Amino acid sequence: MKILCISDATDTLIYSENAPERYKDVDFVISSGDLPLRYYDYIQTVLKKDVIYVYGNHNLEDFDRAMGKAPMLGPNFTPIMPLEYQGTMLDGKVIRLKNSGLLVAGLGGSMLYNKGKSQYSEKQMKKRMLKLIPHLIYNKIRYGRYLDILITHAPPRGLGDAEDLCHKGFESFLWFMDKFSPRYLLHGHVHLIDLNEKREREYKNTKVINVYKNYILVDNELGEKHE
Repeated sequence: MKILCISDATDTLIYSENAPERYKDVDFVISSGDLPLRYYDYIQTVLKKDVIYVYGNHNLEDFDRAMGKAPMLGPNFTPIMPLEYQGTMLDGKVIRLKNSGLLVAGLGGSMLYNKGKSQYSEKQMKKRMLKLIPHLIYNKIRYGRYLDILITHAPPRGLGDAEDLCHKGFESFLWFMDKFSPRYLLHGHVHLIDLNEKREREYKNTKVINVYKNYILVDNELGEKHE
């Protein structure tokens, strides 16, 4: 399986007229957030690849609606229509991809640093994780494993994060990996000034990867062969 992973910064390679040929063998696209919804729309339209994404702590277009925090009706009870951009928002959800059988979950947002949207304390993020457990247990019973990929925006604590509060990683992600052993945790948030900087780190049974801007994940054991 080949996955185009993106986060935090748009890429001229994807906007290139050669992009459809360059990424023709990609199965789908994963975003770890902080990108405009129109970017996902562009990718699905031009590359003809499905996009799965979580929110970061910036580019929060239609965030309240997507997270179920906004009213569906406006003045005089007229429906408030959501923005019509393509892509599957996976923040706080677990899904199984039909074509591949891949088990994927999403937990977007950053550490709480200025009380903005899509920011969470450790306690709040742990609470979000607990809501995923029934579906993860179902996966284990039905498919023999809890999860293949966890998509986050922020990194786990001590695994490619920084010391300032905004870019500090979540310790609760370590707990999640301890309990549910996803094959991959894909995150963004920490920008790589030098794209040759270390992206991949190992934590027990999970490979943690910073997918800032553009990263190609190739794993022939994922999906149907992994079941």
